[in-house]
Amino acid sequence: MASRAPAVHFEVAGDNHARAVRAGYITLALFSIGHFVIDLYSSALSAFQPILGEKLHLSLTQAGLLGGLMVFSGSVVQPAYGLLSDRFHTRMFSVLAPAMAGIFISSLGLAPTFAWLALLVFLGGAGVASFHPQASARATIGIRSHRGRWMAVFVTSGSLGLAVGPTYFSTILSHIGLTRGVWAAVPGILVTILLLGMIAPVDPPARQGRQFDWRPLRAVRKPLTVLYFLVFIRSIVQIVFNQLLPLYLHRERHFTIVDASYALSLYLFCGAVGGFAGGHLADRFGGRRVNMFSMIGCVPFLALFFLTTGVTAMVGLALAALILLFTLPVNVVMAQELVPSQVGTVSALMMGFAWGMAGLIFIPLTGWIGDHSSLHFALALLSVFPVAGFFLALKLPK
Repeated sequence: MASRAPAVHFEVAGDNHARAVRAGYITLALFSIGHFVIDLYSSALSAFQPILGEKLHLSLTQAGLLGGLMVFSGSVVQPAYGLLSDRFHTRMFSVLAPAMAGIFISSLGLAPTFAWLALLVFLGGAGVASFHPQASARATIGIRSHRGRWMAVFVTSGSLGLAVGPTYFSTILSHIGLTRGVWAAVPGILVTILLLGMIAPVDPPARQGRQFDWRPLRAVRKPLTVLYFLVFIRSIVQIVFNQLLPLYLHRERHFTIVDASYALSLYLFCGAVGGFAGGHLADRFGGRRVNMFSMIGCVPFLALFFLTTGVTAMVGLALAALILLFTLPVNVVMAQELVPSQVGTVSALMMGFAWGMAGLIFIPLTGWIGDHSSLHFALALLSVFPVAGFFLALKLPK
């Protein structure tokens, strides 16, 4: 009998390990669905603005304020939600977020005044911000190997949602009207129900309790700062192109509005593919090398886009987006590995806060430069940032 005991022990251990791995992949799938839907709503404002501008007689300044408010509410304040999720250890930060974002964003067509519109944008953005830190921290928590690859799945799902959002809302609003656009909230509500039923509660660490500990962050402040600024630099090009590319192509390259929208979709789709590929590359070559290659590798293709026209320019745009966004999941995983006890906080720093600050500063700055010269010059000028990012990436730990 004594000789059989170890076999029983190993069999039980193997079963427990298999269940844990299966649960980890299910959690990743659920949060990836949630990420797709939440970013579907985060990119919806661009579809609403032309119609709301006519209904409420919005000025361009008011439209810009709404965009800035969405960036602030949905991105800049994400570290605050990361701190709260790391302290209170409740799944509700991510579970309730899709319904909250869906309901408030889809209700924009019901706003009777600009003040109400701003309030709905702010509350919808709060749902977007609440989801990202906790979901990105927990998406791969049960997966022990190839975390860069699996984080890429989570990040890419959001990138695809971001790309689909304007088309989704434009289609709904054109078919059922502005005031019935609230029906677009259905996917968010359904995903919240799904997450409520299937996402396990968060187990608070016995050692930390409810006290947030700053010491792990201070201990790695130098590499964490380098990572943050690498994400910030990438986000400058990424978010400014997201916002201004259609306007540039329509005004200065004389694309039709439809063709300019297709070019933006191409850019966003290739960025999503790049994020997925970057996770695989990081598992094989390391995050430092991927950051270095991504920063310097996108520059020739940005130059190709700005120096040529037609199909050649679109190839340059597509490849620039593909390579630039290699680091989307990579830097999040690197930060989480630096501070494993505060994953919600560092995930928010690497995603929403860096993205939001880049948008708040460089969207209006690029527009201002464009007003005083041209959008072609202003957007091309952004190509210097990835070059600076390459030299900054050299400072990452080997």
